[in-house]
Amino acid sequence: MAGVNESSERDPIALARRNWEDAGWGGDVADGMEAVTSVMRAHQIMLARVEQELKPFDLTFSRFELLRLLAFTRHGSLPISKASDRLQVHVSSATHAIARLADAGLVERLPHPTDGRTTLVSITPDGRELVEKATVVLNNGVFADVGMPSDEARHLVDAIRSLRRTNGDF
Repeated sequence: MAGVNESSERDPIALARRNWEDAGWGGDVADGMEAVTSVMRAHQIMLARVEQELKPFDLTFSRFELLRLLAFTRHGSLPISKASDRLQVHVSSATHAIARLADAGLVERLPHPTDGRTTLVSITPDGRELVEKATVVLNNGVFADVGMPSDEARHLVDAIRSLRRTNGDF
């Protein structure tokens, strides 16, 4: 098993930190650069794993999230603006995902029954079947083992929640 020093010798982000410090940007600035760069790289790693598992379903993670959100709702539908809010994406991003899912027959747009200004997005039976299958694959292939011990994963979630809270995410 590689030691910490050997591991950090091979870590490009640790090298970037040393370069930051050598350039005279130490302390909190180097800590911040290393934190931001680490989170960005972790995002790339996790997204690649998720999208590899979703590839056979012809889904991106954002489209999976939308289908999963709709499948969790009582009636399988939400106003587009509410779906956008819950997914924390701009309405245009949600609309793009909806268009792709609608083209595939996985969701449909419906008029709101009581508000003529609102459009609902509703999961179809095919969409529900697909998202259930994709969820099993993600649970087994990614979520059951994110690539670190569960206690570390819990600490990671707590640290990121603190970052999100501090930045007004909720």
